Parts: sequence; C-alpha cells; structure tokens
Amino acid sequence: MDFKGFVDMIDVMTCILSVETKEDGSYGEIRIVHGNAPYIASIEIPNEAMPQMLASKFIPNSPYQKYIPKDLNFEDFCYRCAVLKQPMHTYVKPERFDFWFNLYMIPLQSVGNIHYCTYSQIISKNADSEQMSNTSASTASAVLNTCIKLRGATNFQHTMDEVISDIRKIIDAQSCVVLLTDHEKRTCSILSESRNEYSVLPSMSRILNDKFYDLTASWKDTIGGSNGLIIKNTNDWQYLKEKNSAWYESLKKEHVDSLVLFPLDVNGESLGYIWACNFDTNNSVKIKETLELTIYFVASEIANHKLLERLKVLSSMDMLTGVLNRNEMNNRIDGLRAGSITAIKGIGIIFADLNGLKRVNDKGGHSAGDLLLKNAAIVLQNVFTGDEIYRAGGDEFMILLSYTTEDEIKEKCSRVKALSKQYKDVSFALGYSYQNDSSDITSALKLADQRMYEDKETFYRDNPELKR
Repeated sequence: MDFKGFVDMIDVMTCILSVETKEDGSYGEIRIVHGNAPYIASIEIPNEAMPQMLASKFIPNSPYQKYIPKDLNFEDFCYRCAVLKQPMHTYVKPERFDFWFNLYMIPLQSVGNIHYCTYSQIISKNADSEQMSNTSASTASAVLNTCIKLRGATNFQHTMDEVISDIRKIIDAQSCVVLLTDHEKRTCSILSESRNEYSVLPSMSRILNDKFYDLTASWKDTIGGSNGLIIKNTNDWQYLKEKNSAWYESLKKEHVDSLVLFPLDVNGESLGYIWACNFDTNNSVKIKETLELTIYFVASEIANHKLLERLKVLSSMDMLTGVLNRNEMNNRIDGLRAGSITAIKGIGIIFADLNGLKRVNDKGGHSAGDLLLKNAAIVLQNVFTGDEIYRAGGDEFMILLSYTTEDEIKEKCSRVKALSKQYKDVSFALGYSYQNDSSDITSALKLADQRMYEDKETFYRDNPELKR
C-alpha cells in the first residue's frame, strides 16, 4: 500500500503507525512509518502552537519513542487499533504537554506480523467540553451520576466514600483508593478506599507508613508524562519492572495483577492519586475512559474542599500567634451556653494574661511586642498540647480543657510559669477554674478571670518596676 500517498490525501495531522507482534502474542516495536506534511511540520518546524517533540527531524519508519517518551496508554491504543482492528478515539491532555489532543485511529491492513493503522490528531490549547463529554452512554451516565453526588454533597467524606465505591463497581475492581499527598510535609493520607468482599489485596491503612511518600514521589516519572498509567499485560509489567523496580516488587508482593493509576491535578497543583487494582483487563479502554472523565470532577471537588478547609482555618485562627482567635472563642462559649454543642465533662478554664506587653512595645516597638506574643503562644502550645488555646484579646489568652481534673490544671499552670523563663520577657498572670461539667460556663469564666487579675496584681506588687 502507498502509505505516503494515502496520508497526503488527509488535511489534518496524520501519520501511519506500524505495530510488530511476537509469537507469544505480545507486541514489539511501534514505528511511525510515514507522515503527511502537517504532521512532519509539527516535528520539524518550531511552533508555540504545537507540542515540542524529542527530535526535530522526521525519519520514516522510526520508533515512536524517538519523538515522544514511552507511553503505555499510547501503545495500548496502537495495539488495539492496528492488531485487534478496533477503531479508536480519545480526547486527552497528557501531563508532559500543555495541550489537549483529539486523537483518531483507524485500522489498516496487516502484512505478516506487522500491523498498520492511521493516527490523526487535532491539537488545541484549551479544553473542549463537547469533546470531553463525547463518550459512550454508559460511561457518560456513570460520570454524570458522580457529578450529581459531588455537587449535592453536604458531608464531603461520606459522599467521597460513596463515589469511590461507585467507581470501583463500575470498573469491576477489587479495590479503589484516593490518596492525598502533602509535598511540604512529605506525607500521604488516605481520603477514601473501597474494597470488594473477595479482594485479596491488603487495606491501604496497613500498607501506609512514613516511607510511602517516597514511593509516591517516584510515580510521576513512571507515568512518564502521560495522563495516567495502566498495567494490564506482560509488556506493561516489564515496562514497570525496568522503570520502577521498587514499585514493581511491592505490587507483586501484595498480589496486584492489574493497576490503573491517575494523578489528581488541579491548576498545576498535585493533590494526590486515584488508583484501582485487579480489574477485568478486557475492559481497560472503558476503565481508562471512565477514570479520565471522573478524576476531572473528583480532583476539582477535593481542591474545593481543601480550599474551604483552609479558609475555615484562616477565619478561626489568630494569624500572628497561630492559636484560635477571639471570634472562634466566642462561638465556642456561646455554643456551650446555649447547649447547642455537646456538653463538656471535667471542664477547665484558664486565663493567661501577658505581663509587660505595653512596656515591651514602648521600648522595642511593635515588632518586639509581636515577638513576645509569638513566644508566649509557643509556651502555651507546648504546655497545653491537645487543648483549645484562644487569643482572647491583645495580650490575653484563654485555654479550655476538656475531661480534665483540677490537679492537672494546677500542674499545667506551674509548667507555664516554669517554661516562660526560657523566653525573654515572657511572663503570665494566670487564673483558672474547674467544674464537673460545662452547664455553668459563665461562672467558670468569671472565676478564672478574677483569679487571673489577682495573680497580675501580685506580680506587679512584687515587680513594681515592670508595671505597665
């Protein structure tokens, strides 16, 4: 067949691909046989509107890796089209490119163990929502159901658990997991996990440890700039063994027979990964199609949830000291007074007022005063670990303890006094109260406040030179 003459009749970027098959049923080299003028120009003529290839000269019948990094998803599509004679279409944005690819592949004739197909691509900078939704009815219905659940969620965690369970069932996998990564702390956490009752795979809670982040850090390179990774056959496993032997060994150790993994990225921010294990590999195209669409919405909802959590933290935190702010304190006290939140047993209230903040401000300026407040907060955070610490005012803090005892409160107040001596100018006037429960929070606050002022008077009586 005159492949060159054939592709020259096509206007959009098109090339002919060949796929070699071996006697054992696996495939070997995938080559770019010929390309039309627009396709060759996309390689040889630098253009900001086109992805940058690995080589700048087109040589017919070259292995495809000469122009793009090895990509298992691309190889799977080539095999299905050229060898299995299945017309293929997908709309994707590989991580290595800042472009969306609308890809079409049509099977052609085979000659012996060499099989051929066309490969046509239309490239754009921006996503086309119509193309994204151009998928099978069953996949579209599943993704739509996911979107409805996510958009209508009132309990984020419950809804995410339900969605991940749905995804696992749709792709008929033994397990499906959403893992979040914190790149600053270099830690991982499980957001959701779903496993069927026949799963031979261990729970992620058993596998997850302090070293797991290091493993996840290797996944990006293993994916190789593609939009995801599917391990389903001998070729794929061999690629993984060569590319990431540590991950390969860990998967084999945990009885993973097949794996699909997609990064959860939003606006350039890496949130984590979603993956599923031990699924029907005959449905790998549908699985890939389902996850490609679903992760777009899942990642967006995770990003929105994280943003809301950050805003909630910011709105409740005193930005200078890092403890809870006065507004959060008032909400907590009002809730206890009104009985709108669960009552506290063994409640302790401590008021801690800094001695000499005005003097420090007058002498060293507000920067010195800010440092004093920060050091004071550190003292309280070190002593009252796990307790609620609020900045009630300029130089005044309140600590609320739950399920405590009066002896424990006294012991912590003594530790505050001792630890304060480690920091320059940090000195607290302290007053506490203890009650069996929070039913009369108002009287507890008054008593703690009264004792704090008595302690302050004693301090300035003994140290008149420090009086503000």
